[in-house]
Amino acid sequence: MTEGALLSIRGLRATVEDKEILKGVDLEVPGGQVHALMGPNGSGKSTLAYTVMGHPKYTVTSGSVEFDGQDLLQLRADARARLGLFLCFQYPTAIPGVTLVNFLRATLRAQGKEMPAREFLNRLSAEMKALKIDEGFRSRYINDGFSGGEKKRSEILQLAMLRPKLAILDETDSGLDVDALRTVAEGVTRLAGPEMAVLVITHYPRILEHLRPDTVHVMHDGHIVTSGGAELAQRIERSGYEPILGAGVDSRVPVGEH
Repeated sequence: MTEGALLSIRGLRATVEDKEILKGVDLEVPGGQVHALMGPNGSGKSTLAYTVMGHPKYTVTSGSVEFDGQDLLQLRADARARLGLFLCFQYPTAIPGVTLVNFLRATLRAQGKEMPAREFLNRLSAEMKALKIDEGFRSRYINDGFSGGEKKRSEILQLAMLRPKLAILDETDSGLDVDALRTVAEGVTRLAGPEMAVLVITHYPRILEHLRPDTVHVMHDGHIVTSGGAELAQRIERSGYEPILGAGVDSRVPVGEH
């Protein structure tokens, strides 16, 4: 694990139902930075996120994943979350019968971050206001009957309350209108910093106009094929993925040096 890297992935291969999806992924995310992972549909981006989080559907066949100096592959998903990993889902699941406020209190307790009731409620109100979430959401069941934008705001609210060391956003921008996208991006930007790194997975550069990533990685066919600065996302916006993917680029060489 390179010094300063919070998340370090080396030669990661993983299968889903005996089909290899990740074919030797190398990726590092230093603490305090915002990294973007882009690529066409079917590149393996979401598979990488779920594999890092420990979803049982995804089987690691070789490689390593270290987080904050610990071997993640030896830990269950709940243990990984307690270490400070957080995943915002592309399609958040509804949990009828569990209110948002009770879910958040239980999750904080499980992670050893419980706080007095008044402090919790004051902080929750402040975070909801920042994300333009109506106070009535406190008593609503998790994602039950939520619109697409409401689900994504709810995910960022959970992120804001839990304050993990690394937030992985799996296509959080999917299905958002312009105003909702800006609100979500501003919420992530406000939280990102020395105490929280971010890995945002996306197809489109528009959310990156707000998040301003330190590094952009492009994934294709189970590999990271190149990495570069924010200008790489702008290049994709102008010309699409084909000029990059057709160039036979090597992930060890910054895109600007091809």
